[in-house]
Amino acid sequence: MTTTALPARAAAREGTHALRGAGPTVILLGGALYCLFPVAWVVIAATKSRAELFSTGTLAVGTGLFENLADLAAYRDGVFWLWMLNTVLYAGVGALLSTGVSAISGYTLAKYSFPGRNLFFNLLIGGILVPAVVLAIPQYLLLSKAGLADTYWAVLLPQILSPYGIYLARVYASAAVPDSLLDAARIDGAGDWRAFRQVALPLMVPGMVTIFLFQFVAIWTNFLLPFIMLGDDRKFPLTVGLYTLLAAGANQPALYNLILTGALLSLIPLIALFLTMQRHWRTDLSSGGVKS
Repeated sequence: MTTTALPARAAAREGTHALRGAGPTVILLGGALYCLFPVAWVVIAATKSRAELFSTGTLAVGTGLFENLADLAAYRDGVFWLWMLNTVLYAGVGALLSTGVSAISGYTLAKYSFPGRNLFFNLLIGGILVPAVVLAIPQYLLLSKAGLADTYWAVLLPQILSPYGIYLARVYASAAVPDSLLDAARIDGAGDWRAFRQVALPLMVPGMVTIFLFQFVAIWTNFLLPFIMLGDDRKFPLTVGLYTLLAAGANQPALYNLILTGALLSLIPLIALFLTMQRHWRTDLSSGGVKS
């Protein structure tokens, strides 16, 4: 009886473990469906013609995608593509500058000791907790006084300094850049800037890619800052431009197809960016760099 009972107990134990593992999987799948359903709805709705948009089922694919693309390209002499270029400029340049500032600042906080370092870092953590909506009006007043309101700089400059990006860079520099490598570089005659550029920076690439992606998405999807800063619709990013279409759609329902098609096109660069840059996320880059 004992011999036959052991396999039964083992099978019951394996079944219990399988059920416990199925719970988190179901929750994750539910969360994924919850997040992906609006995206799927936008993709499907963008394929519908004006007649199909409000008459067919929610998940029924339409036949008007190419017509919607042509109408969107022709709307106000192609202003949508100008909004797209503006968004690429704001997100690309802003994310690059923010990543550079974050990398240098985070590395400095992680590897150098100076008076007030902990106070500065604590203030930085406090800056992460401040909502962007609180800073939008003061930023507008400062930039307006400097004569930069309604310019590209009004959107770019506030995005360069990212407290969260500096925090991530500090954490990553502390973990990925061994002090022994920096000491060896200094013994070989490298100065501070050369040690950072040739030793620390290559090891920080995965962290910098993460910061770049976070900042790129944050700027790409930012609405409040450009909405407050900009008055000329030729400088609008996609978020504000599509909002103006949505506001006009209350009186012109035909614009809803353009809004949905524009929303679909605005997702493509983000997806392409993540698929392109995910190969840079490598772990344990510094393994083997320090000999024991």
